[in-house]
Amino acid sequence: MPTHGSIYYTDRRLDSSPYPPLVLVHGAGGSHLDWPAQLRRVPNTRVIALDLPGHGRSAGPGRANTLEYAQAVCTLLHGIEIRRAVIAGHSMGGAIALQMAIHMPERVAGLILVGTGSKLPIEPTLPQRIMDEPEKTVDWLVDWSWGPNAPEELKAYGRQNLLATSPVVLRDDYLACQAFDVRDQLDQISAPTLVLGAADDRMVKLKFSTFLAERIPNAALVVIEGNAGHMFPLEQPHIVADAVSQWLSERAWQKD
Repeated sequence: MPTHGSIYYTDRRLDSSPYPPLVLVHGAGGSHLDWPAQLRRVPNTRVIALDLPGHGRSAGPGRANTLEYAQAVCTLLHGIEIRRAVIAGHSMGGAIALQMAIHMPERVAGLILVGTGSKLPIEPTLPQRIMDEPEKTVDWLVDWSWGPNAPEELKAYGRQNLLATSPVVLRDDYLACQAFDVRDQLDQISAPTLVLGAADDRMVKLKFSTFLAERIPNAALVVIEGNAGHMFPLEQPHIVADAVSQWLSERAWQKD
């Protein structure tokens, strides 16, 4: 698969599409594989799924905050000659997408905000615990990230993925989440927005998704009910992919 600079990404190219490209941005400590195949292959859409700097197959250090990650995503888009895209972000990736919509609106044709919020409060001792007891802390994160009925192989994948991320990068991701707060800037967002939240998400509770949908001017909310935790894109991939596909099909997209 291609890389641009230090950023690894997959690119499902199409000869033509009625929609802007869809760019998938994962959450803290994750990789492009945190997005289900059903979404990475959503019909009639060019889909780019990336590994943020310092994550997955992307080289280099992570970034200090969500705005710096947003700038890295924009650098990738510039490098692969995509002027505007629909930016989908899960958890910390949603914070990155929001930073792009607020600070780089010319790059954002639309937003898909998945299990995220306008602020992302974390358990205060988490960053230091990641450094002091990485495996034990990853086990705690896995327990809180998945629904009670999530398949064991998915939870094992999640654990392996987090352990493959440098503890320094993982700690800094959660510090970036802790510092993120754009509650007073949501009314500046002009891009059409789809908000997806899970009723049983314990990491980023549904009220955070509801708040986004209420405060972003052109936003729609889809609630994933039952049998899904914070990692609901992987737990309920068909529901998530269908919601995204329907939302894309209902918009009148401007051709770049």
